[in-house]
This record gives sequence, structure tokens and C-alpha cells, in this order.
Amino acid sequence: MPGDLSPLGTDPGRVPPPALRASHADRDRVVEVLRVAAGDGRLTAEELDERLDAALAARTLGELAELTSDLPPVSAFGGGAVAEVRDVLRIDQKYSPVERVGRWVVPRQLELVTEFCEVTLDFTQAVITHDTLRIDMEMQGKTLTLITRPGIVVDTDALNLAFSKIKVRHVPAAGEPVLLRVELAGNKSYGRVVVRRRGRSLGGRLLGRAARR
Repeated sequence: MPGDLSPLGTDPGRVPPPALRASHADRDRVVEVLRVAAGDGRLTAEELDERLDAALAARTLGELAELTSDLPPVSAFGGGAVAEVRDVLRIDQKYSPVERVGRWVVPRQLELVTEFCEVTLDFTQAVITHDTLRIDMEMQGKTLTLITRPGIVVDTDALNLAFSKIKVRHVPAAGEPVLLRVELAGNKSYGRVVVRRRGRSLGGRLLGRAARR
């Protein structure tokens, strides 16, 4: 289709030499294509992680082209605007639990407005399409639980607390590559914020205790 761009940002009719060295801009374009593809359901979370690592380490245009050879041109993603893919998600709820678990798509910004709702955001299998998630919250009562995985860090510096507390049960190891930075901002009153990794089930914990005994 006229006007389409390849993932490398070139005219499909003019293919660059595969051995040509890639620039930072070339890598950035491929990274955005991969993130949009994951948000569209074309790549699994595992495939996205693997291809992002390979894209950032790629030295030539040929290596980058291999990472997007099974994906459509940029314009096929609904206009080619990367910022339009799940940019802002708003949750406004009272009294009922809120859960995002399994293979949900992480937006760039989450507006969380709740009253006495348990809120759970499980990133274990989430599809990460941006490197930063900002959560602007007005949350009264109950607990916000963030279940993380390797590569996810949580920043609570901009969060205002009133009769609430933060409990971080897992701190990322020093030097661990950051896949997603979750920034909490706004207000949390009468409750808790818990950051943890996914643990074993109750049965698994009991079996572990029995084995140690």
C-alpha cells in the first residue's frame, strides 16, 4: 500500500543492505513496532521480552529486520500511531474488587479512582508495551496490591498517604535490567499499598514446610 513504512522506517521498495550498521533511531523504531505488535496480541509477553533484548543488542539492519519479518508494516496497526495503543486506562469503581490478571495489556497511564475496593494489578503475565506506567490514583480504603516480576520496579515517592502504609515485600536486585517502571502518584487513604512477587499457593507452602521438617 502506498505510504506504508517498513519497521525500519524505509520505503519497502528500497531495502537497505542487511550488513549496514544500525543506528539508535533504527533500534528505537523496531522497539516501538514490537511493543505495538504485543499490544495488538501479535506477540506473547515472552516473545516481546526476547525480541526487545535482541533489538537493543542488534548491530546491523539485517539483525533488526529479522525481528519484524513476520509483522505487518507500521501503518497496518491502525494508522501507525504508537501512542494510541492503550495509552490511558481509567478505572472508576466503588465497593467491588478490581483485578487485572493474566495477559492484560499494560497502558502508559492508569487513572485509578476507587472507594473501598480491593485492587490487584498482577504483572506476572502482563503484556508490557511501554517502559513506564504512571498510576494516578485517588484511592480510599482497602489495599492496592502490585504483583511484580523480574525487571519491574515500583516508585512510590510521589504518592501521598493518609492513614495508610506501604509494604514492599520484594526489592529488585542491584543491576537488574528494568523492563517496566511503575510510578505511583496521587492520594491513598485508609488502607495499604503492597508490592510483592507471586508466591506459592498455600498447599505449596505447607509442602515446603513439611519437607524442611
